[in-house]
Amino acid sequence: MYVHPAVDREGWRVLARSADRLYGVVLNVADGPGTAPDPAFAEVAGELREAGVRLLGYVDTGYGLRPHAAVVEDLLRYRDWYGTAGVYFDQVGAEPELLPYQRRLTVAARALGCGTTVLGHGTHPDPGYADPDLAELLVTFEGSWETYLETGVERWTADHPADLFCHLVHGVPTGRGGLAARTARLRGAGVHCAVPGSGSNPWQELPEALREPVGAALGRLR
Repeated sequence: MYVHPAVDREGWRVLARSADRLYGVVLNVADGPGTAPDPAFAEVAGELREAGVRLLGYVDTGYGLRPHAAVVEDLLRYRDWYGTAGVYFDQVGAEPELLPYQRRLTVAARALGCGTTVLGHGTHPDPGYADPDLAELLVTFEGSWETYLETGVERWTADHPADLFCHLVHGVPTGRGGLAARTARLRGAGVHCAVPGSGSNPWQELPEALREPVGAALGRLR
C-alpha cells in the first residue's frame, strides 16, 4: 500500500478489515522506511498487526548495486519503527551472478527477525532464486494488465509450488479483477495483487474486490 495514511485513511482500514484475505501488506513509507519514524504509518502498522496482517517493509536493493550496510539499516528501521515481520526486497536482480549478493541480504534479514522474505524481481529470474532458503515468495511479474495478458510463464516454474510465486498487475479494468485472479492461478501463481491504478504509483489504489462488499466481490469470482 504505497500511499500515506493522511491521503487514504479508509484504504488502510479496509486492509485491516480484510486480514483473512491477504498474504500480507507491503509498507512503503518513503521508497523505504524514511529518515525518521512517521507517526501516521506507525499507527496503521499497529492496526494491521493487531488484525493479524503480515507486514513487509519495502527495501530497494538497486539491482545488486546498493551497499549491504544501507539495506541492513533499512531493515532495522522498519523493525524498530513499524514492527514489520518481513521484508519486500524490490528491484532485485534476476541474474545468477547476483545470487551471492541476495543470499547475504536474506541471511541479514532473517537474523533481524524477518520471517518472510519476498524478492521483487518483476520478471522471471534465474531458477537459482527459487531456493527455499533464499525467499518465501518470488514476484515473477509486475506490470500492466495489457502486458500481463501477453506474457507467459517459464517452464521451470512448474517444478515448484504455486505458493512460491506472486504476480502484481496494475491498470486492471473495472470488473476484471476476477479474471486477473483466475489468470494468476492458471499461470501457477498462488499470490497476486491486481489493482486499477496506473501512472507513476499505481499501488496507491486497493484491489477493486477489497473496495466492495465481500459478498459482491466473491459473487463475481464464482
